[in-house]
Amino acid sequence: MNKTILTITGSDGTGGSGVQADIRFISSLGGVAVSAVTSITVQNTLGIQEFYDLPADVVRRQTEAIINDLQPQVVKVGLLRRTDHVEMVAEVLRKYRPRHVVYAPVLTSTKGERLVSEKVFEAIERLLIPLCTVVLRPADLPEGQRQHGQANQLGSAVAYYLSLGETEGEAMLHAQACLKQGPTAYAEGSGRTEELYNQFMDAVERHFSHYADVSFYAEQVNVSPRYLGQVTRRIANRSPKAIIDERITSEIASLLSTTNKPLKEIALLLGFSSQSHLSRFFRQHKGMSPSEFRNNKQ
Repeated sequence: MNKTILTITGSDGTGGSGVQADIRFISSLGGVAVSAVTSITVQNTLGIQEFYDLPADVVRRQTEAIINDLQPQVVKVGLLRRTDHVEMVAEVLRKYRPRHVVYAPVLTSTKGERLVSEKVFEAIERLLIPLCTVVLRPADLPEGQRQHGQANQLGSAVAYYLSLGETEGEAMLHAQACLKQGPTAYAEGSGRTEELYNQFMDAVERHFSHYADVSFYAEQVNVSPRYLGQVTRRIANRSPKAIIDERITSEIASLLSTTNKPLKEIALLLGFSSQSHLSRFFRQHKGMSPSEFRNNKQ
């Protein structure tokens, strides 16, 4: 029995889903996983930032190279984001007629991000689904908290048991039991998001009087400014710059309210290049000048 399974789907750098998870999970069950990549993603545990969809001809050449050589009798299809991808995959499946085609729909991420347009989904319904042996639905998932990659694992398990010669019903039952018994993919939010956010806030408290640049704080917690932005938006729904500026604004307001320090001295204390620079900054964030704010507090 040929236990080679071809997975046609996108790449997930976290390994929690996509082609990486398919290969790992199918291999762990004892199958032989081969792949054709449709899309490359820029993502981490906070979600998907960018997609790079490969040309349909490149996906075709990957797919046919595997099919011609290894002749997999089970094909698992996941993320297809372009209509020409759908058309190409359907054409290849009609041409080579594998024994089983498992479609594990990847339409939205577990973060709620929509991954596939209505036009592409219409093409999937019209061209791909009629060729499938098994089409997974949300109701097929084992009960419990939805986790990143769990639908992928179910599809991979179904594909594996089909490769053993089981019927569709038998394969589904075995796959569901397999997911209930074994460890699933990583849980959502298992990255170091909260830890990094707290480290960032500590750094802001220590350094806000001298540094207002996001790059400085990203360096303090040893991540890129972009990733730091993902962290703060996930936790506080604000950018790092907004948090830093808010802390500086709060300190200016406190000094104006509780001391008689002249504005020039406050500007020097908090690292502003001039009194006018501080005034512009404060007006931008408070909607009034430092003098107006101080007078209102008296």
